[in-house]
Amino acid sequence: MLSQRIAQQTLRRMAAQQPASRLLAPTAAIRTSNAIVNQRRWATAQPMEKIDELDARNKILAQQRLNRPVSPHLAIYKPQITWYSSIIHRITGCLLSGGFYVFGALYLIAPAMGWHLESSVLAAGFASWPVVLQFLSKFAVGWTFTFKCFNGMRHLIWDTATMMTNKQVTQSGWFVVGASALSALALCFL
Repeated sequence: MLSQRIAQQTLRRMAAQQPASRLLAPTAAIRTSNAIVNQRRWATAQPMEKIDELDARNKILAQQRLNRPVSPHLAIYKPQITWYSSIIHRITGCLLSGGFYVFGALYLIAPAMGWHLESSVLAAGFASWPVVLQFLSKFAVGWTFTFKCFNGMRHLIWDTATMMTNKQVTQSGWFVVGASALSALALCFL
């Protein structure tokens, strides 16, 4: 973005300093001026429509767009594991990175706010939760992390152009779901 702005400003300064006739070759300047004259002739030769007619046409088009059916792209296809794994991969990435950013920001401002986010305080607070809530929270965090890791490895394998048949893609998708669930359960008992 910054390089584009610098380039635009430089070009604008150059155009302001030198007249266009110096920049263009004489034949190019003649061609450009002829094109402008022809464009003006064409524009004045065409009858101008009234603004009311254009507004009426736009209203009709807008009304017709409201009556068009919505594309049934999700309703006509059979759901596949690749859909769900792709969606969940993105969601888990957002959750994990967002959670790390939020915790990091809170950890940085905690001393100024008088909060205690030390490990011992967090461990004591977590230990006071009911066992079911501890298990569910451990499973949720463990599953999002392990799913993201296993599915990321699956994508890295695809980057090598292997396991790309439909059968292999489906099998690897279900493997990722099963492996992430089993590893999340294992992490819950640690």
